[in-house]
Amino acid sequence: MANRSWLPYSISGEIVRGFGRGSNELGFPTANYPSSVVDALPDSFECGIYYGWAKVNEYPVYPMVLSLGYNPFYNNTKKTMEIHILHNFSNDLYGSHMTVVMIGFLREEKSFKSTEDLIDAIEQDIAIAKEMLQKAECLRLKESFSYDL
Repeated sequence: MANRSWLPYSISGEIVRGFGRGSNELGFPTANYPSSVVDALPDSFECGIYYGWAKVNEYPVYPMVLSLGYNPFYNNTKKTMEIHILHNFSNDLYGSHMTVVMIGFLREEKSFKSTEDLIDAIEQDIAIAKEMLQKAECLRLKESFSYDL
């Protein structure tokens, strides 16, 4: 198991367009960071699925699940960071500023036999993240962390 002593970790940047698969194909819209933000991450960052908090512009802080890596199901060749914010926004967020706080690691990234299996895994990730984020230490981080926009 990797050392994740660097958690919690904060990342900020502008939201850019991704592949469009999160909302169109999977039903989980994502806010994506540009490659410059992903490329600037420390080498110690393990690819996988994380949970934490996200703040976009003037909106409140919301729970989030974050995928960092190459999305093996889609055979991506470029590392990406895709954030599924657990809130239904009424408009798209492209060009908005977002700060996320990665609090915990859920699992390593992996491939799946079908789109349905991937969707099931994402639903499980969300359920676990919601449960973990109700813990007192996670709620304290939500309130105490600086979400400079």
